[in-house]
Amino acid sequence: MSVAALRARIEQYYATVLLLFADAEDFGPLRLFVRTEPGTPYYGGPSHAQPTAEAATVTTADIARVRARQRELGVPEAFEWLAEAAPTLRTRIEAAGLPVQERPLMALDPHAPVRPQPLPDGITIRKLTADDPALPAALALPRLAFAVAGTSVGSAGRAELARVAAEVTADGALATTRPAIRAGHKTLIAALAPDGTPLAVGHYHPAHGTAEIGGVGTLPTARRRGLAAAVTAAPAIHARDHGVDTVFLAYAEDAVARIYTRLGFRPAGTTLLIANQPARS
Repeated sequence: MSVAALRARIEQYYATVLLLFADAEDFGPLRLFVRTEPGTPYYGGPSHAQPTAEAATVTTADIARVRARQRELGVPEAFEWLAEAAPTLRTRIEAAGLPVQERPLMALDPHAPVRPQPLPDGITIRKLTADDPALPAALALPRLAFAVAGTSVGSAGRAELARVAAEVTADGALATTRPAIRAGHKTLIAALAPDGTPLAVGHYHPAHGTAEIGGVGTLPTARRRGLAAAVTAAPAIHARDHGVDTVFLAYAEDAVARIYTRLGFRPAGTTLLIANQPARS
């Protein structure tokens, strides 16, 4: 697949996948995705806006209108777009006072086999169901993983995981995610300790034969055991086995990119820009 064809697929994916979980409100050349239910069923990030095909015509007034609507909804004033699809938008977003972060994308070589990764003794990989007892902790885990950058072993462990699992139950994320899993809109895979505690997770959302792997995170106390590779490979294998032929992901750190490279992912020739919202993985 050419770089142009891959980018077109990724653009289509970003334009449509969120409609599985949210309504769309248009503000001229900007589209704001508005969740109809509480919780965070997509990546765990806020509702955000992205440009449509007319991105070159985005004005300061358009950005201000979207931000006003986000404040009205009580969500972060967040934007997300592909750099190549809207090359002039970054300057306007930054001029509005929002910090912009780059997230390079990598895509799985369609001809490269992806193999299950080795696991430490006693650790198992499982696709979680909507009623899986490990689901609350699995949804909580990325909040702890992303709170501490890098791949070094950290101090957050099971006690902190139990506390955040109670939070995702209370804030609606658990209730919102269950229907998405049942409908097949979200596939969540976890590496589990012998007692069933999730130690690492990754997920994907399929749309039109394309899927982005996101939410790849390891409990800080369980890092440096090969679990991130395992919970990246497993969703990729599952997606391929279920009709997805384009698998891609975003990354924030070179150390993480090296893991993805070993699994067969290659630079996608495009970059995701995020303003006021966290990275996917």
